[in-house]
Amino acid sequence: MTKRQPVETTLHANEAAVSAATASSRRPGALEPTQQLDHAPMYSPYLVFSRNEWARLRADTPMTLTPEEIDQLSGVIEELRIEDVEEIYLPLSRLLNFYVAAAQELHAVSAKFLGHSEGKVPFIIGVAGSVAVGKSTTARVLRALLARWPNHPKVDLMTTDGFLYPNHELERRGLMNRKGFPESFDTARLLDFLAAVKSGRGNAEAPVYSHFNYDILPGQFVRTANPDILIVEGLNVLQPARLPKGGAAIPFVSDFFDFSIYIDADPELLEDWYLTRFMRLRSTAFRDPGAYFHRYVTLSVDEAQQRALELWRTINLKNLEENILPTRQRASLILTKTANHHVTSVALRKL
Repeated sequence: MTKRQPVETTLHANEAAVSAATASSRRPGALEPTQQLDHAPMYSPYLVFSRNEWARLRADTPMTLTPEEIDQLSGVIEELRIEDVEEIYLPLSRLLNFYVAAAQELHAVSAKFLGHSEGKVPFIIGVAGSVAVGKSTTARVLRALLARWPNHPKVDLMTTDGFLYPNHELERRGLMNRKGFPESFDTARLLDFLAAVKSGRGNAEAPVYSHFNYDILPGQFVRTANPDILIVEGLNVLQPARLPKGGAAIPFVSDFFDFSIYIDADPELLEDWYLTRFMRLRSTAFRDPGAYFHRYVTLSVDEAQQRALELWRTINLKNLEENILPTRQRASLILTKTANHHVTSVALRKL
């Protein structure tokens, strides 16, 4: 089984925001952040925090989610605990609040310098990582927490699944077995959507993807209208474009991000989580005759597990190794998970 490669990342962060978050939380006896991972080179641009060190950066940020809301935010196999919110996501929401405030102030100063008034520019957060790593759960929790801060109450969430080509187009291009790979997405349409959001246009539309149907729903769209924050969650949101000859401008999806998060875990754990999720869905959603994967219900348990393992190793693991994992170093922050989706460390770009 493929093992995780050493973490060597380049992140971009706001030094003033990081300083404010860390300095205001220090008190006698507080630990300094670990300066590098044991397996990372000395020149790593990270500040790496253990879970306990990161939890201290919550400072006096109040818990704004009820136990019932936390239960509702949990994933298919990822049971979100109140400690996860308190120790990981509340500090992160506090840091992001600093970033958003700084970005809003910078936008106001720029508008004043240019001598004209513009509408608000949404702060865009990208959430990346493998299938089954827990991207959707992280995105939902951040959306709920960030919306409780008074200076950015409107937070929208968008998944890039809606920008997959429809199945008939994937079949025409011979890409059904590469669904989720970069070439299976209508990247031009995704870039148009992000440009519309970032320019402050009233209503930006995105197609709707159904995991039940395993396809784009024709004629259905989700709209985002001038949010304070937009969270964009997807497999390949940190994927760079191929560099052009002659210096022509070719935008990346991540060019529109103000902050990005990569959720990391060992491939062996990801395989286990993928199989667990597949079997859980086989006994629930797949039982509906209208579900795309209903045919797997008729397989024996052993046959279903073997099929899930085949899908993981031939499609999802391959995509992870070729396209997703290489983008880890482009994130602003990395959450590293171990068994049971337990976040053990947080790596944040230092300037």
